Amino acid sequence: MRNFIINFRKILGICKQFAGNRVNEKGNVARCGVVPTFSDLEVIALSITAEAFSIDSENYLFKRLNAECPEAIPNLITRRQYNQRRKKIMQLGEYIRQSMAKAIDGGEFVFSIDSKPVKVCQNARAGRCQIGKDDIEHAPSWGYCASQNMYYYGYKLHALCGISGVIHSCDMTAANVHDLQYLKDVHWEYHDCMILGDKGYLSAPVQLNLFETANITLDVPYRLNQKNWTAPSWAYNRFRKRIETIFSQLNDHLMMIRNYAKKTSGIFTRMAAKVAAFTLLQYFNFLNNKPIGQVKYALF
Repeated sequence: MRNFIINFRKILGICKQFAGNRVNEKGNVARCGVVPTFSDLEVIALSITAEAFSIDSENYLFKRLNAECPEAIPNLITRRQYNQRRKKIMQLGEYIRQSMAKAIDGGEFVFSIDSKPVKVCQNARAGRCQIGKDDIEHAPSWGYCASQNMYYYGYKLHALCGISGVIHSCDMTAANVHDLQYLKDVHWEYHDCMILGDKGYLSAPVQLNLFETANITLDVPYRLNQKNWTAPSWAYNRFRKRIETIFSQLNDHLMMIRNYAKKTSGIFTRMAAKVAAFTLLQYFNFLNNKPIGQVKYALF
C-alpha cells in the first residue's frame, strides 16, 4: 500500500487546491458540532484514491489499510463513519471534480452527450432488490439499452464530455427516463456551443428550443427511414467515439459495471466517486503532459 499512500497525499493536495473557500483551514465544511480530526477533504481524497486504484470494496480497503499501514494515515476513521460522511459531502466532491475538468479544458465549445446503463442487480433479483426502498423518489426502474440490446434494472448515467475527453457534467436518473429529459436541462448550464448526440436524442422541438434559448446546435443523425438522410460525417463519428471510449474506460478501469451499494444514496455516491477518480487521473496526465485519455497509466 506504499504507492497508495503516496498518491493519497498527492490527491489530497489537489483537493485542497480546488476546494478553495468551500472548506475551512482544517479542510472541513463549516458545520455545527464536534470538529472531525479526519477532515472532509481527506474523506474525498481517500474515496477518489481507492477508486483510482480500482478498489471499490470498502471492507477490503480498510482491512488493507489497518493491516499494512495503520499509522500512514493519521486519525483514520472507521468504515461506517467513512461511508456516512462521504455521502454527506458528495456535493463538495462534485465541485472539486468540475473544477478539475475546467482546469484541463474549460474553453471547449463542441461536446458529445450520451447515456450508459447502470445495473443495480441481475434481472432475476430485481424483485428482491432493496435499493430504492429507502428513497422511493430516486428508486431504480426497468429500462432498455438499444446499443446492447438488453433490458436491465437500475439507472442511467448521463454524461456530457468535450472532444478532448473530459466529462464536464453528469447525472443519474432511473432507467425508464428518456435521454431527452437530461438534454432539456443542458441549456441552463451551456450556451453558444454544439452538442453531438446519437439517434436517441432526435427531436425537432428540442433542437429548436436549444437553439432559440441558448444558441446550442444539436447535431443528431437522421434515421435510415427518414427523409434527407445522409451518412454521418467523418468528424461526427470521430468525436462521438470519444464519449463511448470514456464509458468503456469507466467500465474497465473504474469498474462501474460492478456495484456493491445497498442503498440509493450509496450507489449515487459511488458513481460520483468513480467519475471524480476518472477526472483526476486525466488531470494527472494533464499535469505530466501526457495524453489525458491514458488513465490506466496515470499513477505510474
